[in-house]
Amino acid sequence: MRALIADDDRGTVIVLKSALQRMGLEVVVAHDGNDAWDIIQHDPRIALTVLDWMMPGTDGPELCRRIRGDESRAHMYVILLTSRDASADLVAGLDAGADDYLIKPLEPEELRARVQVGLRVHGLQQRLSEQVAELQAALSKVKQLTGLLPICSYCKSVRTDQNYWERVDHYMTQHTDVQFSHGICPACYETVIARLDKEEADSRAALHQVPE
Repeated sequence: MRALIADDDRGTVIVLKSALQRMGLEVVVAHDGNDAWDIIQHDPRIALTVLDWMMPGTDGPELCRRIRGDESRAHMYVILLTSRDASADLVAGLDAGADDYLIKPLEPEELRARVQVGLRVHGLQQRLSEQVAELQAALSKVKQLTGLLPICSYCKSVRTDQNYWERVDHYMTQHTDVQFSHGICPACYETVIARLDKEEADSRAALHQVPE
């Protein structure tokens, strides 16, 4: 997984980069907000960002707003890094779109814990996206039959889009997920039995009429 650090303080960058690499992350660094935004736009592999609040070019809160305004980047986990600890400032950062924040000077264990939260959230989002993609793929395979379907009044065959006539069970199998099992209804059973009885009676009568 790739992470972006955007901070103009090189000492802070060294600490952050070392900590993130120990957690198995590939790290990209930007030293001002404009470069950070350019990297975010052109590197779809970045899943987590640590943005300094105050830095040259675009500041951290503005970068948060831009990320949240870009549908293709909105899933990115954003940690805002700041020396401000007033509640109003923290609320403003979260309102701008940050998922979490870190207050300078950095505490290594707090940094580790907050980054791990980001990684868990990203993992959950990724699994959810995969499940949504699987569901959409499954739905795309579901066959649906709607609209007007011409059917013969006598033999009950249906007319296809190619103007051919097919048995209704064959047509339904081809155009829906219906599977047919064949049986005989009571009315047809009585009709078939009556016809068989008649054929048997006719056969017996014919035998008696054969000359010796």
